[in-house]
Amino acid sequence: MTSTTFEKTETTRSETDSTGGSQTVFEVRKDTVFQGYFRVDKYHLRHSLFAGGVSPVFTREIFERGHAAAVIPFCPETGRVLLIEQFRAGAYSAGMPCWQIEIVAGVIETSEQADELCRREAIEEAGCTLGRLESIGKYLMTPGGSSETVSIFCGEVSSHQEAESYGVEEENEDIRAFWLPVEDAFNWVKSNKISNAVTVIALQWLQLNLDSLTTTWSDATHVSAE
Repeated sequence: MTSTTFEKTETTRSETDSTGGSQTVFEVRKDTVFQGYFRVDKYHLRHSLFAGGVSPVFTREIFERGHAAAVIPFCPETGRVLLIEQFRAGAYSAGMPCWQIEIVAGVIETSEQADELCRREAIEEAGCTLGRLESIGKYLMTPGGSSETVSIFCGEVSSHQEAESYGVEEENEDIRAFWLPVEDAFNWVKSNKISNAVTVIALQWLQLNLDSLTTTWSDATHVSAE
């Protein structure tokens, strides 16, 4: 369903850039040009210029699909991560491998916290329950055209229930979960066998923090990763 609503805001937002300088965004107007399951807003903006002064008013259409969270389940006792694989229509459209190797993820629902989403999706998508969570960071996915952010965590695996496939049938999910030694996972990133950006971020963080995280979690993790 396509619709257009007009909101005259004339709001400003000031920030400090990477050099310590002050920058300001002026939101002149915002229109909602599409409202369906997702939403598209058209912004009329101007902002400070690095060379001084302010830009003329320009427009940007922003895709609003909500915010997401993701978690990489990790077992320090076995040195393995629990990854998932599933069909992705976006990858098909882009001409990339359609069955993407990923970490557990989902869209955060109303009144749900990012860590709660991770625990729920870990059960739904991979059959595992999580203990402690370590925050990796919060990232913009495609800031040139979408407001979507993803909060990424590393999760301590407490238990794992093996099955041939996982996912919510009503959502047409068909997900395979599998254990992989961390060194193999790191090599898959290096060889581009893993082409999902969120998964790459999580694995590279784990590679940087593997020793300290293993030391912290190894005394309290109880899981069979066979």
